[in-house]
Amino acid sequence: MAAQPAGYAVALMDEDLIALVVADARDHMAKAVDHTQSEFSAIRTGRATPALVEHLKVDYYGAETELRQMAGFSIPEARLLVISPYDKSSLAAIEKALQSSDLGITPSNDGTVIRLSFPVPTEQRRKELVRVVKQKAEDGRVGVRNARRAARHDLDTMQKDGELSSDELERVEKELDKITQDQVATIDRLLAHKEQELLEI
Repeated sequence: MAAQPAGYAVALMDEDLIALVVADARDHMAKAVDHTQSEFSAIRTGRATPALVEHLKVDYYGAETELRQMAGFSIPEARLLVISPYDKSSLAAIEKALQSSDLGITPSNDGTVIRLSFPVPTEQRRKELVRVVKQKAEDGRVGVRNARRAARHDLDTMQKDGELSSDELERVEKELDKITQDQVATIDRLLAHKEQELLEI
């Protein structure tokens, strides 16, 4: 097989570097979207959801254990969350953790399961929560744009160092802009869904 010219190997290396920069940006943007989604799921809409309590730490035989590792969850109706401990002897510890959390709901324990009944939030409270989710959405968009800015900085440096032609730079920047728009659109969709959830009575 004929040896490839040296320039060919350099071009391949540059392609790999470009792909790495884009992949890294995509990864950071995805993390910003995931973070926004998890922030949204922790905001109470008045509907019952395990997301509000599953990460709650419970003192289980002296070890801080997440509630989701200790119990199953069910939602028999929109505003009722039922927590079923795998080990019935942990009921009191789970109840104590729920009472001392910032949930603001008094758990009811029937000796087998714990029920959490979620009140309907007031209109003023719902409007406050809409403001909170809008801010969290904006934080997510900023995270996505920061990832694009960091990638463009890396690409500009590669161009200055002669590793990237201006045509290639333009092509990759268009690709980056497309990824950015897609991720921002995802955040916008998540926000619209959360706002709708919050404003429903």
